Amino acid sequence: MRELSLHILDLLQNAVEAGATEVDVSVEEDLNGDRLIVTVEDDGRGMDADTARRAPDPFFTTRTTRHVGLGLPLLAAAAQRCDGGLSVDSQPGRGTRVVATFRHSHVDRAPLGDMPGTLLAFLLGGRATRLRYSHSVGGETFEFDSEAVRDEVGDIPFSYPPLRAWLHDTIAGEEAVLAQYVARQHGGMNGKAQVS
Repeated sequence: MRELSLHILDLLQNAVEAGATEVDVSVEEDLNGDRLIVTVEDDGRGMDADTARRAPDPFFTTRTTRHVGLGLPLLAAAAQRCDGGLSVDSQPGRGTRVVATFRHSHVDRAPLGDMPGTLLAFLLGGRATRLRYSHSVGGETFEFDSEAVRDEVGDIPFSYPPLRAWLHDTIAGEEAVLAQYVARQHGGMNGKAQVS
């Protein structure tokens, strides 16, 4: 996948399929440590230790509609290619936590990509799942909580065009501020900083 946001969308879909009612997505750009850490944690049905261990294997899936599962294996390969790795921690009935790490400056690291589009695709999917998103770079942090927005707008659906546009513009604006911060810190190193 050309953008990490597409991997995140895949993990969000996995969480919904696992019956999650809450999902936390965290993107941490540690510029001093030269690490990018993506964490997706849910409160879905979880997996036993053997299933969690085998989840990154492309020839293992619990789905009955196909014989391979490529989401986690592709993310694991992308992380390993960039001097990082993937961990899957899960417990039955307690949820799953997936952490992918990358060397931030690695020439092969995919950009973060269209996080506004990813988050909106999830929010507009008609799910009642609470989504919390946090993106931090240095001392700058953007946080989003779908439940806080729902508290403010009441019964107005996220698909209502003015609300949908506001959500997109708000998330995109905050992500742009963080991308500019990265660009200032690294001066566009490897062409990655502008679109972290």
